[in-house]
Amino acid sequence: MHFCVYILHSSKLNRYYIGFTENRSQRIEHHNDPISPHKFTARGAPWELYLAIPCETKDQGLKLERLIKSKKSAVYIRNMKLYPELIDKLLKQTSG
Repeated sequence: MHFCVYILHSSKLNRYYIGFTENRSQRIEHHNDPISPHKFTARGAPWELYLAIPCETKDQGLKLERLIKSKKSAVYIRNMKLYPELIDKLLKQTSG
């Protein structure tokens, strides 16, 4: 199994979406699915993968997802891509 925290970006809404999955491509496809117009991500389609962070365990992935969401900051998310050491720090915080 490949656990992953993913961050999507919508140019249409200029917003980010943070999620956790075991199947990244299937989840992105689901977010861009026009058949489910009532879900939040339907308004922002098409969503593009902005960042993917592989996790060692499901527990680590869920903790990491919550931690990133708790930041409530687009600037922080952009900085994660610019400064990969932020991701390393988050992974250390959420491991074990």
